[in-house]
Amino acid sequence: MRFSPWLPVLLILALGAYLLPRFQPSFELVPRQSEPQVSATLPGTLPADTLALFKKVRPATVRVESLDPRTREAGIGTGFFISETGQVLTAYHVVSLGTLFQISTLSGQSYRAKVTAFDARADVALLEVQGRGPFPFLPLAARAPRVGETVLAVGNSGGDFLQPRRGKLLRLGATASRADFPQGTLEMNAPLAPGDSGGPIIDGLGNAIGVVSYISVDSSGTTRRSYAVPVVDGDNLITALRTGEKRDAPVVGIVFDSFHSGLTDPPGGVIARVVKDSPAFRAGLVGGDYDENDGLLRLGDVIITVGGTRTRDANEVITAIRSAEVGDTVTIGYLRGKEPRESKITLAARASLPGLRE
Repeated sequence: MRFSPWLPVLLILALGAYLLPRFQPSFELVPRQSEPQVSATLPGTLPADTLALFKKVRPATVRVESLDPRTREAGIGTGFFISETGQVLTAYHVVSLGTLFQISTLSGQSYRAKVTAFDARADVALLEVQGRGPFPFLPLAARAPRVGETVLAVGNSGGDFLQPRRGKLLRLGATASRADFPQGTLEMNAPLAPGDSGGPIIDGLGNAIGVVSYISVDSSGTTRRSYAVPVVDGDNLITALRTGEKRDAPVVGIVFDSFHSGLTDPPGGVIARVVKDSPAFRAGLVGGDYDENDGLLRLGDVIITVGGTRTRDANEVITAIRSAEVGDTVTIGYLRGKEPRESKITLAARASLPGLRE
């Protein structure tokens, strides 16, 4: 096995609550180094047919590691080969904050990789391994999956390396309660966890039908439901990725105050912070501030319309913005105190605003 100078030990990052149940990307930030430990013992609790399927598909799945040299933050997710030439499908949020990427395989090999295509709104990315194939790969399903069928996931959560998680497909076209998460996903009861993002959801024939994106958890942190972006061979998403398209999400450059959003009169999306040099910054929008003299919090501007559409909270603002495209100009209606204002803002690509990550 090749030595990796930045292969980390898993440490689950507990994300703050946004909704109940909480939704979070199943991705792990990690603090230090280790090599993946390949277990010689396969799970004994799987039915014989599922165990046989797991043995068949496991060599085509990989651990994906992302590193940002600027911040020294590293993260672990999962991915899977979709071609013998080294194309790896994973979740976009696994690679969106990194610039250096490494792929670790069941055979003990480690390869550098680069992002060749992505769709930020769909939360899917395509990596190209910098190594010589042929690589074992998973065929993509030729049809939409059926509700009720048993599905298998392979992932890297909980300190495991490419281990199985089994469940049932509960629903097609699930809608996320957060506008910045992908919509129209597969909903499952497979017990996925941080570290499994980007991994395959596999049907009984050994075809990949989805890419793991996020999970919902209860107040104790237990996974209630798991969600994956559906993939079908030859559909618009896969075709765009294989032709190298990079589709970023449109943003204006603001961070919302999730506590006060929707609670103002009239209700709207309350701005907590405006990213420096963003379109919103240049348009003069302002965020909240704390006055040390009187100890009072001054709320930021409250966005009440986007492109003429009424927006009653931050989620509705994000939904309206994401219905447009990067480069489009939209009219933002907002309140500063009780004074109504409007600004025309040209939407930027999210990747162009590193301040949104901080």
